[in-house]
Amino acid sequence: MMETEPWWRAPVPAPDEAAAAAAAARQAELTKPPGSLGRLEWIATDLAGMQGVDCPILDRVHIAIFAADHGVAAEGVSAFPQAVTLEMVRNFARGGAAISVLARGLGAELDVIDMGTAHDDGELAGVQRVRIAAGTANFCTGPAMSVAQCRAALDAGRRVATEAAEGGAQAFLGGEMGIANTTAATAVACALLGAAPATLAGSGTGLDTSGVAHKVQVIERALEHHASTADALDILAALGGFEIAALAGAFIASAQQGLPVLVDGFITSVAALVAVREVPAVGRWLIATHRSAEPGHDRILAELELEPILDLGMRLGEGSGAAVAVPILRSACAVHAGMATFSEAGVSQG
Repeated sequence: MMETEPWWRAPVPAPDEAAAAAAAARQAELTKPPGSLGRLEWIATDLAGMQGVDCPILDRVHIAIFAADHGVAAEGVSAFPQAVTLEMVRNFARGGAAISVLARGLGAELDVIDMGTAHDDGELAGVQRVRIAAGTANFCTGPAMSVAQCRAALDAGRRVATEAAEGGAQAFLGGEMGIANTTAATAVACALLGAAPATLAGSGTGLDTSGVAHKVQVIERALEHHASTADALDILAALGGFEIAALAGAFIASAQQGLPVLVDGFITSVAALVAVREVPAVGRWLIATHRSAEPGHDRILAELELEPILDLGMRLGEGSGAAVAVPILRSACAVHAGMATFSEAGVSQG
């Protein structure tokens, strides 16, 4: 019996060029000098193409936070113990984390998904329990995930994104939590880009200079161990994490369903890069929301050919930077739809 093609090979539609052109034409008729609203004009036009309408709206944003632990934490690459991952999962669900506060302010639905924390408190109110394993394996000595585990994580991301689209979401916002996941994301990025770890590694949760240098050495060891791995999903399985794989799956599935993706910071951008390397058409559905203070983020954004909306020195993760950008996206939609044209206002056009 022949194996069926994996779901991520299904086609990805292109944004609606006619809708984008109509939005651009409307921008030219609004009562303002051409280009005077800067990036707001481009945002409105891009969203119009993605949503297939002349005047896009962003009232319903679906936020999903995927959490998991990493075996490479055993190498001492984080300033915090792995217990923090589960503690933050509880904090997300109880409403005490930054993204919880931001989601409430946006009126956004917030999913919290335990993909595999090292510590397990059983069923938690407000937390979806996927738990592929109690964290990944240490990628310095072997692959972080098996092929089956990686696929299960991709599938979990697909399910969450599909439910968001079916629920009427107008954009998907993915976030992450996991002690040592900046190390995993940096390793994946280095393997995908052929970059030296020293050029991408940052402080993560707050490492000092010596801690970052140690992280670089750990990633160098891992890259040497997995030097023969070249395919994007193989790299993801060898060096990534359950939450990074779930994000990649969610981004691919969102694009397949024509759902715009609001990309957060460094780790989610690495997941986006995996998705684009595997399915290049996904790139047309990505909106970079902010520039992380992690030093590797600029390189990832350049590779994705994305220009972020905000640069606030943030590096929290959780999807927080993307959530902060949502009011700007909404403002772009509001002025695009609500401003009068020159003819409507009776204003002379130069």
